[in-house]
Amino acid sequence: MIYRTNKCGDLRKEDIGKKVILIGWSQRFRDHGGKKFIDLRDRSGLVQVVFDPDITKDFEKIEELRREDLIQVEGEVRSRPEGTVNEKMKTGEIEVIVKTCNIVSKCDNLPFEIDEEHFKEVNEDLRLKYRYLDLRRREMLDIIKKKSKYYKSLRDFLDKEDFLEVETPTLTRSTPEGARDMLVPSRKHKGNFYALPQSPQLFKQLLMIAGVERYYQIARCYRDEDSRKDRQLEFAQLDLEASFLSQEELFEITERLFKYSFKEAFGIDVEIPFKRITYHESMEKYGSDKPDLRIKGLELKDISDIVKDSNFSVFANVVKNGGIVKGLNLKAEQGAKDLSRKEIDKLIEFVQSCGGKGLAWIKVNEKGILESSITKFFNDEEINKIKERLEAESNDLLLFVADTKDRTNDLLDNLRRHLADKLDLINKDSYEFAWVIDFPMFHWDEETQSLDAEHNPFTMCSEEYLGVIKGIQSREEAIKKKDELINIKTDCYDLTLNGVEIASGARRIHLPEIQQKVFEILGLSKKEIESKFGWFVNAYNYSAPPHRGLALGLDRIVMIMTDMKSIRDVIPFPKNKNGYCPLTDAPSKVDDFQLKELGIEIKKSKK
Repeated sequence: MIYRTNKCGDLRKEDIGKKVILIGWSQRFRDHGGKKFIDLRDRSGLVQVVFDPDITKDFEKIEELRREDLIQVEGEVRSRPEGTVNEKMKTGEIEVIVKTCNIVSKCDNLPFEIDEEHFKEVNEDLRLKYRYLDLRRREMLDIIKKKSKYYKSLRDFLDKEDFLEVETPTLTRSTPEGARDMLVPSRKHKGNFYALPQSPQLFKQLLMIAGVERYYQIARCYRDEDSRKDRQLEFAQLDLEASFLSQEELFEITERLFKYSFKEAFGIDVEIPFKRITYHESMEKYGSDKPDLRIKGLELKDISDIVKDSNFSVFANVVKNGGIVKGLNLKAEQGAKDLSRKEIDKLIEFVQSCGGKGLAWIKVNEKGILESSITKFFNDEEINKIKERLEAESNDLLLFVADTKDRTNDLLDNLRRHLADKLDLINKDSYEFAWVIDFPMFHWDEETQSLDAEHNPFTMCSEEYLGVIKGIQSREEAIKKKDELINIKTDCYDLTLNGVEIASGARRIHLPEIQQKVFEILGLSKKEIESKFGWFVNAYNYSAPPHRGLALGLDRIVMIMTDMKSIRDVIPFPKNKNGYCPLTDAPSKVDDFQLKELGIEIKKSKK
């Protein structure tokens, strides 16, 4: 049986007079002068088919057709009558006059509109419950096609660059990588568990020790963390690792990868090389390690040194207690001149909704004088220094946050993005890439009073700090020298695009003595190191090469490039924001027999 001779969206005026067989879903219905018209849809697109009682066999059966019924038609391609050409459709110059029609399968009542012209935003859980219908929509199908094309372009480029595609296990052992593991119980080894990989990190490093030299994989990764608009329990990343490359060489390859793949998949010309910005500079200027460089201006300025001895106790006490005071200048031409007091109050409410205690503000009048209820607490010298530091001019609005360093940066980053969006200060058609480099190796966790790895414990410090790492003899000494250790920079880097982190990587530790020292600094005993990482660290003893890598968050990239608001819109079958799948009702309970085989007993909550 021949299902079709042509695809619906492929027919053109060159096909006029051609006899065709088409199969597709009936999308739109129209009646004109006793004839019936249907837009027939398959993956390739739409074509108008015409049912004429004088030509179509069993014409009366056409009355049975409903939206989204799957039908097969046989007929002839003809030009549309004069005045009925639809320039919005690629097939708009032609139509197919139907001789015979076969209803292949019927469609039940639709839970929501699929036709893009009539689709209205519906509850996300309803869309996910009927995801197979949601994916019929042209917008969703186009995303799948672009994503497929993007993946192919990545493979094509990396193949030419001598990278080998290698699969790594999805059932492995639990290792701490920053998020909770997704665990899988073992039937044959009761009481023991596999873990689904948070990333192929350790295996790709072993591939470097194995001499593969250049590896890549489009890998499935799993992290048991709360879902957000840019996070899912399972996701795809392009995982890269290469031996004998400098940071600059890896950057150069990665930039060419983006230039090639974005042109192939999205038709976008990417300018290379990308900007470089240090972690310290990024945090100081933008309050974030993933700055949106499309926002021009609104850089943050630290005024802690100016206000620490002022009479404004709100600012002075924060600095005294180890916090900071930072501000930004919303220029008159950016919209400050037209902001009312009511709108300023809404900015204060926004900061509070982000967890802030408040937002201080100073208006610059037309004469350049600073006006606010707080200016009376500052002397002339302090006022002039604030004005100079923030480059304040007539009709500007100065906005300040005083809190801990991390909280202040976070709040002002949110405010900066909010202002840019509210006042239309972002060029939505630009793609601003930036490498963020020189991340710290460790950070101090106040809650646990211990040092943690800023990224992961396998990241190599910059060469000038090797002596510091080697000099640490115990965890106790590490804690005493925490201020020195948290200033150590790493050969570590993130790649950001339009304010979103889309890739992260580093040079890896390849020397066993350095890896041992890092584990000890992080508080792992020799027994814990052997238990958790012995199988991996042992491989370092067999002449491990210097190597580095990178992982690209593919779903995030596609989300940005298709202008979607959520990562769930670019994953064919995602979990909802609560980590639940309305389509399959997962996660679900399993029967007692399965649990008994696994040696697992479920303890019921006392509630």
